[in-house]
Amino acid sequence: MTVLAIDPGTGKCGLAVVQRQRGCLERVVIDREELLGRVRHYLESFSVERVLVGGATGSKPVVQELKQHLSVPVEVVNEFRTTERARLRYFQDHPPRGLWRLVPLGLQVPAVSIDDYAAIVMAEDWLKGKETE
Repeated sequence: MTVLAIDPGTGKCGLAVVQRQRGCLERVVIDREELLGRVRHYLESFSVERVLVGGATGSKPVVQELKQHLSVPVEVVNEFRTTERARLRYFQDHPPRGLWRLVPLGLQVPAVSIDDYAAIVMAEDWLKGKETE
């Protein structure tokens, strides 16, 4: 199964295409205005079966827009603690270098937006939940 997860915000959104077998296929942080076009592109390119939208900041207008314009199911999912887990996931992919290696990861802040990593975490959680059902 392939899902597209969206971590919505008022100015930008994190997107991640995640497949159960292969993991994250693509991730990106985009401006909010680009959302619908990028979602349509991913639906065509990756045969996405479901769109997941984080239920916190900025989710209501995003969900309404997607349900109005898409034919695939759109589901609101829990975003609890995804930002913290996204930060750890970011540092797994981009380990600190130099003296930063000595600073605990919990005290470090990524130099870039990690909304795409939050979307990955949401998608993986949802897919794990579907495995147990």
